[in-house]
Amino acid sequence: MSTEGKATETARGRYNRIAPFYDPMEGLIERARFRRWRPLLWSKVEGTRILEVGVGTGKNFPYYPADAEITAVDFSNKMLERAKDRARKHQVKVRLQQMDVQKLEFEDNTFDTVAGSFVFCSVPDPFRGLIEVERVCKPGGKVVLLEHVLSANRILGWLMNLANPFVVRMNGANINRRTVENVTKSGLVVDQVTDLAAGIFKLIEARKKTPFS
Repeated sequence: MSTEGKATETARGRYNRIAPFYDPMEGLIERARFRRWRPLLWSKVEGTRILEVGVGTGKNFPYYPADAEITAVDFSNKMLERAKDRARKHQVKVRLQQMDVQKLEFEDNTFDTVAGSFVFCSVPDPFRGLIEVERVCKPGGKVVLLEHVLSANRILGWLMNLANPFVVRMNGANINRRTVENVTKSGLVVDQVTDLAAGIFKLIEARKKTPFS
């Protein structure tokens, strides 16, 4: 197995282990922060064919647009099981599939919008994942991401880099990713970045280039 494959299996195993405890683990910050931002994320989607990457346990289900055809994927089978239970319980119309964002099994130019919340902090190769997101998004289509990123403040950024290995072992999320830069490098065009809190939490809106752009 390649180094990249081992990193993915390690990450998948970590999320499979914490899946039963994931929602309680994030309960406080979900109520204090994330729950306020999820409606904003989903208010930015466009079109009717939408992909959610890194669906996790399905925390975004309440905010899905009613008239959309939504596919949602996650690489952790245990997280996906919890999402399926939540979808059944709340009668959410969504197509759930186990799939790795680093290797999406969709044709090019499939979705009007690709959305994700706190996903690329956990993807072993976030740049590769974003290239896949760009590939499956339609030309002129939208990518909307709610993410936490490395602080531009030198002292806070240093502390985040110092703490990152411990945070990854605890809950699988890297707190020092440069996701805005990675979105740009993937070939997407960043339209807007909204600072939601402390220069760490960002709403990133981007588009796929058209053949004439």
